[in-house]
Amino acid sequence: MTSTIVPGRKGRDFIARHGETVFNAARRLQGDAPHTPLTRAGFAQADEMGRALRDTLGAAPALTLWASPTGRALQTLAVIAEHLELDWHGAHHDARLVEIGMGRWGGRYYADVVGEVGPVITPEGLLRPAPDGEHYEAIAARVTAWLEATADDPGDRLVIMHGISSRVLRGVMTGLPDHPEWRAPIADGLPQGSLVMIERGVETIVHRGTGHAPA
Repeated sequence: MTSTIVPGRKGRDFIARHGETVFNAARRLQGDAPHTPLTRAGFAQADEMGRALRDTLGAAPALTLWASPTGRALQTLAVIAEHLELDWHGAHHDARLVEIGMGRWGGRYYADVVGEVGPVITPEGLLRPAPDGEHYEAIAARVTAWLEATADDPGDRLVIMHGISSRVLRGVMTGLPDHPEWRAPIADGLPQGSLVMIERGVETIVHRGTGHAPA
């Protein structure tokens, strides 16, 4: 797809990658699995992001909350919302924010899949699409559709999502060129528990997490 900055947003977007999960700790391919709970480390990473955002925005900020509908994103949001003194129940959920679909590889151990097909993580920290999985162009199309549908959100907002899908969203929002192989704009990877701010197409790291990096 052709990379463009989606117009219309007047506020800042704080985009967070969820904390570590039991799948991450076990080195399983997570993909779009609906519920893979956070580990204690994952909750600690959510705490760190919550404190960082509280330091940035103060208590009870005017902030629209968005999250992938997966359990790990909603758990991360719950911790951050508590730090901000905001109501988790008021958050919006959208399936267009979920992680890359890994098809038949989803849920399997990385080591087992690598033993069958070779490396599944590229030198850039990107997941190689599964034969029946989702491709980066499709991720870019769905996150762009979400951006266009929510362009009228007032003021600042917080978006809790995933490693690969957030890289594509950030790439779209900052107008990066398409990746030469995956044909979608893809930002640099950040560890789990990381939080960035994008304002008028410019990205700033608010907090760099301590979790798995980058996939």
